[in-house]
Amino acid sequence: MEKQSLRKAYGDALVELGKANSNVVALEADLGKSTMSSLFKDAFPDRYFEMGIAEQNMASTSAGLALAGKIPFYSTFAVFASGRAYDQIRCSISIPKANVKICGSSCGLSDFGDGKTHQSVEDGNILRTIPNMTVLNPVDAVEVQKMMKQMVNYQGPVYIRINRNDLPVFTAPNGDYQIGKMYPLFGENNADAAVFATGIMVSKSMEAAEKLKVEGISLQVINVSTLKPLLKEEVLKYAAGKKTIITAEEAVKTGGLGQAIASLIIGEVNASFEQVAIDDIFGTSAHSYEELLVKYGISADDVYKAVKRTLKK
Repeated sequence: MEKQSLRKAYGDALVELGKANSNVVALEADLGKSTMSSLFKDAFPDRYFEMGIAEQNMASTSAGLALAGKIPFYSTFAVFASGRAYDQIRCSISIPKANVKICGSSCGLSDFGDGKTHQSVEDGNILRTIPNMTVLNPVDAVEVQKMMKQMVNYQGPVYIRINRNDLPVFTAPNGDYQIGKMYPLFGENNADAAVFATGIMVSKSMEAAEKLKVEGISLQVINVSTLKPLLKEEVLKYAAGKKTIITAEEAVKTGGLGQAIASLIIGEVNASFEQVAIDDIFGTSAHSYEELLVKYGISADDVYKAVKRTLKK
């Protein structure tokens, strides 16, 4: 399938938002060429603020700009966005519901060459726990662009996770994105099993679904690109009637999508359940992204095996 860069989609969308709204500003922590916020710098140098390696200051400055009526988008690697600036995000952005948009770039294991210090297997889980924070995890470049249009009009703090690598495109170019809505990409509602997948795990689940189809097993793949708010009615709409339910995420199990889905379906759906996620462990350096997905049990084959295993139950 065609693959596109989510990072470039973010940078391009930021420029388009800047053209349409003069209140849009961008802040960066010395990683603009990687996050692609540098595209905004080229287009609007007077509305771009290079903060250096000072993520806490960047978060606090963004909160101040929001109070002044601006719509700040600030970018850095996901591991730094969620970790270094946690207190500033909590106190200066989330408590007052400041209209700040945060881009956590190179999320998950996608920065495969730089090891555990740069791989964020917990960023989305951490920020999901903060009240007033909305958390988005796009499946592809097209969805990134649609999300950005929603983010600029959404009042309040939003965190978007951006994968470092080019990913297959599944999102149709037509139609709008809605925060909180889930998007079925494969299979029917009467399928044997459902997999609630997010980010890179959507494409891995699609691979598993094709393999299962050959064996006569029907799997519905649902793209959960809003990690918070996670709407119960949306979950139950696709969980109802399934024999088994799988969740698939590029994050640690604790506090992630799987546990959130489980809390919503317990007592509501009579189905077996399993998480495809990373165990309680940090990442490591590797020669390729796929090598890490296999090592940490979140490959297409792991989704395939989870469906087969749970259906036997």
